[in-house]
Amino acid sequence: MDLIIRNAKLRKQKDPVDIGIREGKIAAVETKIEAQGTKEIDVGGKLVTPPFIDPHLHLDAVLSVGDPRYNMSGTLLEGIQIWGERKPGLTKEIIKKNAIEAIKWEVANGTLKIRTHADVCDPRLITVEALLEVKEEVKEIADLQVVAFPQDGVYAYKNGDKLMEEALKMGADVVGGIPHNELTREDGVKSIEYVFELAKKYDRLIDVHCDETGDDQSRFIEVMAKYTIINEMQGLVTASHTTSMHNFNNDYAFKLIGILKRAEMNMITNPFDNSVLQNRTDGYPRRRGHTRVDEMSARGVNVSIGHDSIMDPWYPLGKGSMLQAANLLLHMAHLSGYDQIYQLYDMITDNSAKTLNIQEKYGIEAGKPADMIVLNASDEMDAIRLMSECLYVIKNGRIVASTQPAKSEVTLHGVCEHIDFLIKK
Repeated sequence: MDLIIRNAKLRKQKDPVDIGIREGKIAAVETKIEAQGTKEIDVGGKLVTPPFIDPHLHLDAVLSVGDPRYNMSGTLLEGIQIWGERKPGLTKEIIKKNAIEAIKWEVANGTLKIRTHADVCDPRLITVEALLEVKEEVKEIADLQVVAFPQDGVYAYKNGDKLMEEALKMGADVVGGIPHNELTREDGVKSIEYVFELAKKYDRLIDVHCDETGDDQSRFIEVMAKYTIINEMQGLVTASHTTSMHNFNNDYAFKLIGILKRAEMNMITNPFDNSVLQNRTDGYPRRRGHTRVDEMSARGVNVSIGHDSIMDPWYPLGKGSMLQAANLLLHMAHLSGYDQIYQLYDMITDNSAKTLNIQEKYGIEAGKPADMIVLNASDEMDAIRLMSECLYVIKNGRIVASTQPAKSEVTLHGVCEHIDFLIKK
């Protein structure tokens, strides 16, 4: 064995196991591996899981907050305006530098699989070119999927449809869209039809920004579900955001969720951006700016969590932590039920693997790629509660990141005690 992880606590298993790795693959998962490894790590019962997945990120915009100005209203529309002001001065070098730095942040936090959107509404298509180059340059630490994303609209932007197709010819992995940003509902529907046409033509997955608004009349999600069914693309289509669903009347939402399940659509919620950008015009009381995570999950719809933005015109904070995103969604979506907390962990691991259509190569099983993380936690609840550090991040059997946890001590009555924020049993 090249590497053996000893005394690993796996999800949904009571007793610790050893994980043996050889030539970048998981060779064995056993109660006790008798062989010796070239390198061994005894994790002492810490939680070991497949890596986190970020299924929704905008690497072309990361780390650009304040350039050329700050989003003072905090709205989605002002963020789009600022991005439009920044685009003419963008260079491939700037995009790549910021994207690679943000990827390193995500890797340090345990994320090894990322789906990034690349804005195609620029005749130069430098975002696509840059992120495809980044995909190749970072492959030893992270796997990327690149989405051809029409930020300004397929038809609301001149030659947007042609730029979409050109991005796919360049090598983009996924077809994107943004129907609610088209000039009319008719154009929005037309753009969805075009997205499916391209996906079929180039054999690509689909991931559309859909109904990212508080407007309860924005219902492009039903159009996406229809075309998923009639094109027999169940499991291959994703709708991101769908925040308008929060404001739908409940009878319609109930019917819709049944259709989403029939279509086997993947849904991505983005708690950082959705929590600050949506329902800005509400006054008080303010509705929550996220989709119906609990209702969809309860009815078997695949829901995953994306980071979306890291310090850009739409969201000024963030450090690339999917545990932080899950923690925020727990609060925003009323997901504090015991079982729901563990489901949140699914939303940043297994559910996202299904969204990216990489289930066959994901998981801690013999024969699969040796991609895994060791968390400074004993279970998923503590990982989310503490937003635990990733002690080790392993890709293809190689340690690509490690973290030394902060050490906290409190002195009471002259006695110094180490504080680990765990309940003493």
